[in-house]
Formats: sequence, C-alpha cells, structure tokens
Amino acid sequence: MNKKTILVTGANGQLGSEMRVVSQSHTAYDFLFVTKEEFNIEDAEIVKQYFQLHSIDYCVNCAAYTAVDKAESDVETAMRINATAVGNLAAICKEQNARFIHISTDYVFDGTATVPYKEDDPVSPVNMYGASKLKGEVLAVENNPEAIIIRTSWVYSAFGNNFVKTMLRLMKDRESLNVVSDQQGCPTYAADLASAIMKIIIQLEHPSKGLIDTLSASTIFNYSNCGVITWYQFADAIRELSQSNCKVNPIPAAQYPTPAKRPQYSVMDTTKIQQAFDLKIPEWKTSLEECIRLLVKN
Repeated sequence: MNKKTILVTGANGQLGSEMRVVSQSHTAYDFLFVTKEEFNIEDAEIVKQYFQLHSIDYCVNCAAYTAVDKAESDVETAMRINATAVGNLAAICKEQNARFIHISTDYVFDGTATVPYKEDDPVSPVNMYGASKLKGEVLAVENNPEAIIIRTSWVYSAFGNNFVKTMLRLMKDRESLNVVSDQQGCPTYAADLASAIMKIIIQLEHPSKGLIDTLSASTIFNYSNCGVITWYQFADAIRELSQSNCKVNPIPAAQYPTPAKRPQYSVMDTTKIQQAFDLKIPEWKTSLEECIRLLVKN
C-alpha cells in the first residue's frame, strides 16, 4: 500500500519544527518539509511544478509573515505571503487533489468581545497582520472550498522566537520586567497543535458521519490550549516554572505602545474542533511546563 504524503511548508518555523518532531511517530506517512529558501510559496509556478513532481495528499501550510508590528509598514510583503500565496497554494491543492490545511490567527477578530470567539463570529482585524491573514482565509476558501483553516493564538514552542523564550532570556538578565496585564487570550503550545493536525489528518483518512457533516458545514476551526490568561499571568507562570527571581510587574497596554494595535480579548472557543475530531486539548499551564522543561534541559 502506498503511503500518503504530507507536505509541510514553513518547516523552520515554530509549528513546522514541531510537525517535524511529531512526524517521527507517524511512520505510516511520508513527509516533505520545505523551508522558504527551498520552496517559495509566493511563486505559483514553482509550487505547481513541485506538486506535479511529488504526489502530495496533504499540504499543511505553516509558512507565514508573522512580524505583527513590521506588517504595519510592510503591508505589501505581508499581503503577498499571508494572502496571495495562500490563495495560490489552495488553488493548486484543489487542482492536484491534495487536502489543504492552513494556519490562521485570532487576530482576524477585533478583540472587543467578552465571551470566547466562535468560528462564525464577525471578523474585523485591528492591524495589518490580521488583515493579511483574513484575506488569506478568504482566498483559501474561494479557491478551495474543502480547505481546512485552523485559527490559533499566542503560539510558542521550544523552537523559533516567541514570548516564552524572550521572557526566559530577559528574566536571566533583569531584576524586574513590566508585562501587559489588560489583554486576555489563550497560549498555544505548537507541539500540541502539531499533534492535533496529525490527528485531524488521520480522521480525514477515516471520517465518521459527524465529521463529514461538520466539514461540509464549515472549514474554519479554532485551536488554542485551554484556559484564559493575560500576558502578565503568562509571564508570571514562566517566572514561577523557571524558578526565576525576576519580579514581574503588571502594566496597562497604554504604557507599552506598539506600531500595531493588539486585540484586548483574543480568547477563542475550541468546542467545534474538539467535537469534530475527537481532540482533547491540554490545559495551558501543563503545556507550558512541558515546554520549559525541554528548554531548561537543552
């Protein structure tokens, strides 16, 4: 029996790196990992040729422009990578009969809600990064109605650059840190999301009736770890778990201005993805402990 092939773009990013780790325990599949240097998702011709050369069954698009503040001035690049390229990739997947799984963001919402966002709540990004990711979602679904879009938030990992690693570094060098305490959200451990993506692919291979109904109704899912915290609480948990003596002080976002506006409330309801794919999502602190354990060990 031929193994199914999974293509992972953005292979050196946080999620791409975690997909590489997870792939080691999924030997029933062949994996192709491509970095932006090897595989320019912006070049539709290169993408098409690559798909024709390799028989690809699933494409997990982890490639993205993620510099939120820089996107405010570099709109064209953000739109090219997060929107146009995504639309092209989705279209080529449809043409080549590959299932397209695309990673999006909580930043498609404006952050004015007071209860967790559901997948079909109105979208209204407050910054250019969010706008570029939303345009990518729209183009993906337009060009490939069977595309699966997973919105995630506050991603961190033992790989790449992220809030957890920045905090650990600063806590070594400083006696105190000021961290925003009036923005709420849910951290996402990229290792958990990578495992969830593999579980989704396995479910797509052997779909249950309920799953088929869910997928025909909508293609967008929310995924983050369980629980609701502020950036300050996140930082304080990092301090506690790493046994740092650095003092973490809560400050309002107004005291920490950034080029791009951030949503005040980024909490997403993950009920749909849990029910559709029979996923059990870990609690945020359990996953943070695991990540810090790996970072300290290395």
